[in-house]
Amino acid sequence: MSKHTIALVVNGERQEAEVPARRLLADFLRDDLHLTGTKRGCETGTCGACSVLVDGEVVKSCLALAVHADGCQVTTVEGLAHGGELHPLQESFMRCGGLQCGYCTPGFLMASCALLARNPCPTEHEVRAGLNGNLCRCTGYSQIVESVLDAAEKMHGN
Repeated sequence: MSKHTIALVVNGERQEAEVPARRLLADFLRDDLHLTGTKRGCETGTCGACSVLVDGEVVKSCLALAVHADGCQVTTVEGLAHGGELHPLQESFMRCGGLQCGYCTPGFLMASCALLARNPCPTEHEVRAGLNGNLCRCTGYSQIVESVLDAAEKMHGN
């Protein structure tokens, strides 16, 4: 199997690695970089638990090859907090009950982060539409939507 050297920035840190051509981005992040917040769920791109940001866009890392992230900026859930301070989305998910078992939470946080970057003051409908690529079996989505709206208000003062 052919290998390729990739260089990318993950959560603000430059990473260089030799990876097999078919190495999934999810496997590279979890197994090679030990960033286990990125979850492998359905492995078909349906559930969104593996969502990360690549150059600011949501990518289902279980469907993306690591070689395609060469030269990119990748952000995982571990990269949201800064200097020991949780990201406002993380705080809102805790405060508003936007997580239950927590398995889907990293993917929801990353999709929410991208949504708020595009639309800092979304409506409830826009949040629901923006998160439609992520599934949760525990919360019924109401607390997740409330968490995103709460974070938007804290971040941008709706």
